Amino acid sequence: MKRKLALGNQEFSKVINNNCIYVDKTETIHKLITSGDYYFLSRPRRFGKSLLANTIKEIHLGNKKLFKGLWIYDKWDWKKTYPVIKISFSEMGYKKLGLEKAIDKQLDVIAKPYNLTLHETVNSLKFKELIVKLSKKAQVAIIIDEYDRPIIDYMDNIPVYSFSQNTLTSSTTGQLSITWIISHRPMKTVKF
Repeated sequence: MKRKLALGNQEFSKVINNNCIYVDKTETIHKLITSGDYYFLSRPRRFGKSLLANTIKEIHLGNKKLFKGLWIYDKWDWKKTYPVIKISFSEMGYKKLGLEKAIDKQLDVIAKPYNLTLHETVNSLKFKELIVKLSKKAQVAIIIDEYDRPIIDYMDNIPVYSFSQNTLTSSTTGQLSITWIISHRPMKTVKF
């Protein structure tokens, strides 16, 4: 059977389940996951950043069957899973809802499959509440994809940089497995 290119497909599970061509990056991902805590990845558009983010998510969720035939398949402890907070600013509908409301809604959506109810009303506190509650199960993997999308769309009015920076502080040390912030533009200052 002829394999397809995964053009525009950002979901790792769809790439694998649709038998698309996938260049195995799992050895590098494994090295990054096991050797560091915080990563900022900046690459131009259409370089596979969102697919990478989803691959990292599936590894942390322990979806072993998706990785059959890939380097990581027999090298990762699939019995140990991690809660994942994956926020994609390009998918959250902030233009319609407004950024604060969209973030608030996204945090509730992330909490739901874990049967969590979040009570904080300020987004940075709600984000921290989500991390703390999830970390009772295991260390949390945080993936923030296209953090800069609202910055590009709303250059003059953006709380996202503070939101990202202020909520990933030392107060969550020990509760996080790994944090990825992914963008197509470089961050002037990355400080955690």
